[in-house]
Amino acid sequence: MSPRPDAARERPRALVLRALGLGDLLTAVPALRALRRALPGHELVLAAPGWLADAVRELDAVDVLLPASAAHRGVPDRLEWPWTPPRLAVDLHGNGPQSRAVLARLTPGRLLAYADGSAPRWRADEHERARWCRLLTWYGIPADAEDLLLPRPAAASPAPGAVVLHPGADAASRRWPPERFAAVARQLRARGEEVVVTCGPGERKRAHRIAEAAGLPPSQVLGGPSGLPFSTLAALVAGARLVVVGDTGVAHLASALAAPSVVLFGPVSPAVWGPPAQPRHRPLWRPLPGDGVRPGDPHGTRPDPRLLRLSPQDVVDACAALLGEVPPPVRGAVSLVPAAPRQGAP
Repeated sequence: MSPRPDAARERPRALVLRALGLGDLLTAVPALRALRRALPGHELVLAAPGWLADAVRELDAVDVLLPASAAHRGVPDRLEWPWTPPRLAVDLHGNGPQSRAVLARLTPGRLLAYADGSAPRWRADEHERARWCRLLTWYGIPADAEDLLLPRPAAASPAPGAVVLHPGADAASRRWPPERFAAVARQLRARGEEVVVTCGPGERKRAHRIAEAAGLPPSQVLGGPSGLPFSTLAALVAGARLVVVGDTGVAHLASALAAPSVVLFGPVSPAVWGPPAQPRHRPLWRPLPGDGVRPGDPHGTRPDPRLLRLSPQDVVDACAALLGEVPPPVRGAVSLVPAAPRQGAP
């Protein structure tokens, strides 16, 4: 899946820019599949961080990963494109103009992007999956925002049937406090559930702190200094009885693998980043009066106040409902907000 030099009779290439994280990759799966169907004779190249290579291999839409990234979710300054200009370039990174410009410098035969004045208007309140499908549909490429499911992993889960708590996120504004995760873990254990805690890169101390406070042995923390390999993480999520997670990549992985999930939201509404509107997913969000769909900073340095309004009991009640132990709780203050309806038309 690495770039290779031009062959004597090369296939035409299409380049897609999505140089972001795991959740961003997974929300782009419907659009990537739409491009794959529309361009069967092209080699589809995805410009994305190299550390996503294992996840990209699991997709059925991408031929080549072109490593590309920038600090703080920015736009790469340039793409190390070793071939003749792409026949088509697609900006799935953002609303430009920077992301469109880095693609335009490769002089593609055609460029599809929101930043192009002839393209449809960007909608800040649109769900991320629907946004990119609408862009492609406008350009005449049919795309289905619900086409997000991945095949079940071949690997065996390291903890089949466990409740998986993933307390990490790449920004503090989306990290629920460790003591609250520990309180949830204690209550789930008291109900007879096996509980494991996962950690991403640099999150081991946080995960072990939660496990210790919950009375879990260190062996119930899964992940080393670099987190879990993607194949192991995917197998764990696919085989989980339930996944409890903040608004981060593992939440999107649960959606992609049809794993039951309780997802905690703070700075951004689940209407724009949440799981599909299906009974197996419970997004929890407690907005403040007057809040829109993006009231906080998803990359902020402190836990968002909306996230902090969620109590351990709110989360335990949502878990219990999904686990079939009690009817769904009626709590007027807690919004179990479904994902936005599919928006496939421009």
